[in-house]
Amino acid sequence: MHLLIPAAGSGSRMKAGKNKLLLNLNGESILYWTLKAVFLSEKVSWVGIIGQPYDKSEIIDSIKEFSDKTCWINGGNTRQESVRNGVNNLPNNATKVLIHDGARCLIKPELIDKCFTELEENDAVISAVKVIDTIKVVNENRIIKETPNRNFLWAAQTPQGFLVTQLKKAHQQAKENSWDVTDDASLFELLKWPVKIIEGNSTNIKITSPIDLKIASLFLSNSQS
Repeated sequence: MHLLIPAAGSGSRMKAGKNKLLLNLNGESILYWTLKAVFLSEKVSWVGIIGQPYDKSEIIDSIKEFSDKTCWINGGNTRQESVRNGVNNLPNNATKVLIHDGARCLIKPELIDKCFTELEENDAVISAVKVIDTIKVVNENRIIKETPNRNFLWAAQTPQGFLVTQLKKAHQQAKENSWDVTDDASLFELLKWPVKIIEGNSTNIKITSPIDLKIASLFLSNSQS
């Protein structure tokens, strides 16, 4: 099965001054740990890294033994453009694909395999966790408008998996209609195509701030001890 890793972000919220996936995490880059988990999956046979050309050399150096097992794809100006480039550069025999954030380095191989298995019976699946906080919808003045029932709320994660033909159509529609979304499942929602939730786990965090880096370090240290 095929898997794409968007790795073209600037990491502005991390304020690291460079691609956050290159930051040191317990002696290796963040992206290294992500790939280590990915290649422990029983179902992954091909991995594409979508990154900015100016980061390519440093990224390839940072992933060490995985550099010969991955395919490089140039990214775009946004995550959406980058994923579209990735999907359009998949091998011709790719029929299904998982998209996984490079910054989710605590992903468990078993969850990757579970998403691939569910994709055998569904056109689109995403990993997500149930929302445990009470969520408030507010207006522009931060006055509460409503409190949605959290029994129907899930926090989206990755991996997100799709039929390649449909994902290509979704991204083409997004380009033609100037849709701007933060994940690929949202494109399917706009097109009224069904997406199934696969329950993930709370440790599958996305590293976006310095505190996330510290949390990931603790989890990795515990898993290695």
